[in-house]
This record gives sequence, C-alpha cells and structure tokens, in this order.
Amino acid sequence: MSVGKPLPHESAQLHVTGAARYLDDIPCPAGTLHLAFGLSTEASAVITALDLAPVKASPGVVAVFTATDLPHANDASPAPDPEPVLATGAVHYIGQPIFLVAATSHRAARIAARKAQIVYAPRPAIISIDQAIAAGSRFEGGAVTWARGDVDTALKSALYLVEGEFEIGGQEHFYLEGQAALALPGEGGMVVQCSTQHPSEIQHKVAHALGLAFHDVRVEMRRMGGGFGGKESQGNPLAIACAVAAAATGRPCKMRYDRDDDMIITGKRHDFRIRYRIGADAAGRLVGADFIHWARCGWSADLSLPVCDRAMLHADSAYFVPALRIESHRLRTNTQSATAYRGFGGPQGMLGMERAMEALAHEIGIDPAELRRRNFYAPAAEPPSDEPRQSTHYGQEVEDFLLHEMVAALQKSANYAERKAEIAAWNSKNRTLKRGIALSPVKFGISFTLTHLNQAGALVQIYADGSVALNHGGTEMGQGLHRKMCQVASLVLGIAPETVRITATDTSKVPNTSATAASSGADMNGMAVKQACETLRGRMAEFLAAREGCTAAEVRFAEGMVQVAGRGWPFAEIAKAAYEARVSLSATGFYATPKISWDRIKGQGRPFLYFAYGAAVSEVVIDTLTGENRILRADILHDAGTSLNPALDIGQIEGGYVQGAGWLTTEELVWDDKGRLMTHAPSTYKIPACSDRPKIFNVALWEAPNREETIFRSKAVGEPPFMLGISAFLALNAACAACGPNWPDLQAPATPEAVLAAVHRAEGTA
Repeated sequence: MSVGKPLPHESAQLHVTGAARYLDDIPCPAGTLHLAFGLSTEASAVITALDLAPVKASPGVVAVFTATDLPHANDASPAPDPEPVLATGAVHYIGQPIFLVAATSHRAARIAARKAQIVYAPRPAIISIDQAIAAGSRFEGGAVTWARGDVDTALKSALYLVEGEFEIGGQEHFYLEGQAALALPGEGGMVVQCSTQHPSEIQHKVAHALGLAFHDVRVEMRRMGGGFGGKESQGNPLAIACAVAAAATGRPCKMRYDRDDDMIITGKRHDFRIRYRIGADAAGRLVGADFIHWARCGWSADLSLPVCDRAMLHADSAYFVPALRIESHRLRTNTQSATAYRGFGGPQGMLGMERAMEALAHEIGIDPAELRRRNFYAPAAEPPSDEPRQSTHYGQEVEDFLLHEMVAALQKSANYAERKAEIAAWNSKNRTLKRGIALSPVKFGISFTLTHLNQAGALVQIYADGSVALNHGGTEMGQGLHRKMCQVASLVLGIAPETVRITATDTSKVPNTSATAASSGADMNGMAVKQACETLRGRMAEFLAAREGCTAAEVRFAEGMVQVAGRGWPFAEIAKAAYEARVSLSATGFYATPKISWDRIKGQGRPFLYFAYGAAVSEVVIDTLTGENRILRADILHDAGTSLNPALDIGQIEGGYVQGAGWLTTEELVWDDKGRLMTHAPSTYKIPACSDRPKIFNVALWEAPNREETIFRSKAVGEPPFMLGISAFLALNAACAACGPNWPDLQAPATPEAVLAAVHRAEGTA
C-alpha cells in the first residue's frame, strides 16, 4: 500500500542533483525578447510628463509599451476591483510598473527601463497604519464587524480583565525562485509558461488582456521554487506583460524579476495592529473578548478582503469565548499591495488571541498553558456526549476538537512542567541570560472561504503498456503534492508509485482549476485523482469480468497484478488487452468540497469542512544586554489525520514552524517616510537560516483519522504548521517577563531591538 508510506518527493533526486528544471532553466526559443518594467519612484503622484525616447534609443530595445498600448484589459487584479498592469496617469506606490520594455537581453531591458524621464506632481502619501486611520483611508468604506453575545456586558462582569495593543509585522515571501513567465505566440492564441500557484487565473487574465477566449490561452506550470502564497496573484502582471508583448511583436517574450525588483514590486504578508480586551471569571474561564484589527493592505484590494476575513475567522484561536467581537479595518496605503501568504490572515488573527491569553495569564498569575487548557473548545465526541458541542463566533460547530488529548500528550513528551520549573530556577540565578518556555495550540480551518473555489479536477490516462500519466489542477511548489497524487493513483490502481508519471499542470488538460492555496491541494486534487482512477479501474474490471465470466466486484487490483478467482495477470497485460478490446483508458475526475456554506457579509455559516490541529512547545534564551536570542528547542505534535506521506508532512511541519518563527523574530519589513521599501534584498531582510533552527527539534504526528471523508482520511498540512511558530514568540515574551515584575509587552517581530525594549519594560527601566 503506497498511501501512508514515507516516500521521497517526486522530484527529490532532480532537486539535489540540480537537474530539476524551473522556468529560467528552460532554453528560450530563437528570437526571444526579454522584458522589464519601468517603475515609479514616487509613492503617490500624478504623472505630468513621460519621455520614453531615451528608453527606445537604448541598445537592444525592440519595443516599449505604456497603458495606452495594451489592446484590451489593463488589469492584473484577482479581485473585482481593477489593478492596472501599467499605471494610468497616476502612481500609488514606489515600485509600481509604469511602462514595459522589450529588449534582446534581460540586462538590456533592465538598463533601458531606468532611462525614462518622468515628471511627477507628488500628492500626500499614506504610508503607515496611523496615517491611514487619520485619513480614513479604507477598503469597503469602513469597518467590518462580526459579533456574538453582549461583549461589553460580559467584560464588565469579568473578575480579571486586561487590555492592550500590539504590532504584528508583515513578511516577504522570499521564494527561492523569483517571479517569471514566458509567452509563446501561436496560431490564434498564446501559450504561457510561468511560475504560478493559479494557472487558471493567469489564463483568464491573459485572455482578457488579449481579447481572446479562455480556450485560446494555454498555461503550463511544471514546478515552482517556492510560492507561500506569493505566486497566487503576484505573477499575473508578468504573464500579461509577456503575452501582450508577444502578441505585438510576434516573438516569444520572457520576463523575470531580479530579487530587488521582486521585493520592491510584489506584495507581502499584511502587517496588523491589534487592540484587545479580554476577561475571565474566578475560575479562569473566558467570559468575553473584544478585538480591533487594523491591517495595512497597500494600494489595491488584491486579496486583502478575504485575508482580513480569515483573520477574523481565526480570532478565537482554539478557545470557546461566549461573547466575542471582532472589528476589522482594511486600510488603503501607498505601499505594495499586501497579498496572500501562508495562513492567509489566520496567523495574525490567532496571534491576536494568543497574545491576549498571555497577558490575561500574567494578570491572573497562572501558567498560560493552564489558562489555555481551561478554555479549549469541548473535546470531540460522537453524539450522544456529556460534553455539549460548541460553535464558533461565526456559527460553525466544532465537532472534531482534539487539543485536550494532544496538548496533554505533548506536555508529557516534552517534559513541559519539569522544564518550566528548571527554567525558573535558571532565571533566578542568571542575570544576563534569561530563558523562556511557552506552549501554543493550533486550530486552523480548512477550505477556501470563497465557496466556488472548493472544486478540483484530474485527468488520468492508462497506456497500453500499463504506464499511467496523471494530470491534476494542483501545482507543485516544493510541498510534495505531486508525490501524494502519485501515491493516491498507485493505491487505487494497485500499481507501484513509479508506474505513475505526473505531467505539468496544464489548463488545456484540466480546466477551471482553483489556486493551490488554502491548504486544499491534496484534499481536493486527491479526491479528483481517486475518482478518475476508480472510473478506470471499474472499466478494466468490467472488461475482465466479461472475459472471465465473473462479476466486476470479484476483480482485485493489488501489487501490480489484476486478480480474480485465484488467477492473476500483470496490470500491464490487462491494460493492453483492454485497449485491444476498445475500452477507454482515459478518464477525468472531479471533486467539490461538501457541507460548506458561507455568508461573509453576515459573518455566519460553515466556511470550513474541518479543522486541523497542532501544538508546539518552544524554549528560547535571550541576552538581556543586547536583545540577541536563540530558539534552543522545539517539541511539536501535529494533526495530519491519516497521513498520506509522513516524510513529506513532517518536512512541511518543520518548515512551517521555522517560517512562522522567522515571521515573528528575524524578518522585519521597513519603509521610510516616503514609502520606499528599505529592506529589499537579503542584505537588509533576514529570513531564518539553517543555523536558526532549534538545536533540538522534535516533531511527531498525531495518529487519528480525519472525521470527515477526506482523501483516505488525511488532513491538510500546508498552512496549519506555520502557526506553531507562535510558540517561539510567546517563549521570547516569557524570557523577557523573567527580567522583572512588569508585563514586557513584546512586539512582533521580536528583533533584538524589540526584545531589548521588552526587557526594559519588564524591569521598569523603559
């Protein structure tokens, strides 16, 4: 049985030998032009003059395009609100594309793009959250509020009440492979190869830009060198630019961003400011909580509205709060348009609650882990149960809650109580170095909140020699999705995984696909693959049953053999015989996620099919003189349901934890007061390195099948592990709290400067 085995990544050997081909590794056709954008140097301004003569005269330049040269739609937006590919008379952030250069080389295009003579009439720019609040600069015209219960009355009744406000920084995706696209003009249409999580959206946007039907545009994507949400919508401008230039010149056109351009042009994770009030009774049970979210969304809507919605959906984290209110402000600023990032707003919403719980535990004077335990949702149980089911603030019943058992098991395996006591003893004896330990849980909803995106398709073809070609609508960005899909097909058809070959994601093979996002890639595409394979298996079984005089139900497919009544034939032999008998050996599969419904205006419904759970214990040490810090140890127990591939899932958990910890520690985005991104290269923006991982790193999977009928009862494992990194931030806060009697109020990211400031606050010397 291939499902459940820790098989290596489908391209592992190619990765480690350097043979894996990414877009920039593919040889370009003869005559290919290379493109570059000319970028704005003002955050908010009207363009009063644009002289492109020096650009056109630059060596190697073949063509230059402005917004007026785009034949049809000038729109790269994934949202209903338009987002121009090239600026139309005004610019809205530093780095916004104004014009497009096509030249004979990448270098020539970049050099030429810097020669434009542009005259601006600057306007007041809104850069910061404070400036946006003061100006009333918002999307959706005002705040979005969801509430359950009478929050104000509940908080007045609380014996323990805390309130505060803190900042959560944004995050650069820093995928190893940058944004890239290649357009090849064809007979009446266009072929686009690109690094994208959403081939169908690229297809649609290119078709609109060229005035073509969707079937005239074919998008192909074999693999990405990382995405993390940054290639869900941010690749649209490159693909559109390449297609427009290819259509105009009749030549292949390629575009890739250099790292600096990539960071300056593209969107990031939304940075948030969160204000909280939270209260508990004498038993430490929550009575109410009130949150205000301010999110810096940038110059265009992009995916900000659903991102902020998901932050609101996860504002309860893992806790039942009888009275809960969340008020969300989606702020329009003259900065890069913030976009999808692993967790899609969920991490910010969860961190808001976890930070409030830490403050409340400090006020009550109990272990934060104990406060968390007392307020978990009721444990999962099949009805009838002594524990009543509890619903979230948006009305979804929590039927599958696992954290009571999981956290207890993790505390035991991680020796949490003993280590916490040992750390307290250490801190009492050491003045300069202080250690901290913290436990944080994860409850993360799985499904797209835009209901119609919860669908997937697959195409499976069996050849006469028994080999199998598989195509599905998901994209491979290093997470191992293709390997899991091969394992699904292998199990259903009863053949070895190496018999199944994945082909590039292609809009001409599987149409109308959703983005590989929302942690849904394996869930949805796996079910579509399973259905297609079951159809083919059924046809082969009916053929063999008719030949052998038995029923199709008696035919068995296993270990590369097809068996019936004690006799067996190699799978390849039956495939050849079925082909010769004119049995169709090609089938499509389709899956639509059941049970979900969501009204985002009311903030009510069942947006998620199920929840994925996890918990992490992190131990850190800080230098109270410099603010420098290290993660010493991490212990993780994560819920992947019945894992399709434990090796891949553990890798995702390890990577998610480190990336989540990086967001809250080393990664800091800085804009100056003019709106210029100052951290636009590896020299100024620090992602976690291998040396930043915990020295002791224990990861285990929670063995429990998904209650919902997902692909072989597995659970999504893309985004949920990211939130495990919150425990590292909370541990740093605990280490700062060990420096004095006061609440340290650590801000995120917890850079050395932020840690040092928190130490001084704890000491009362701020």
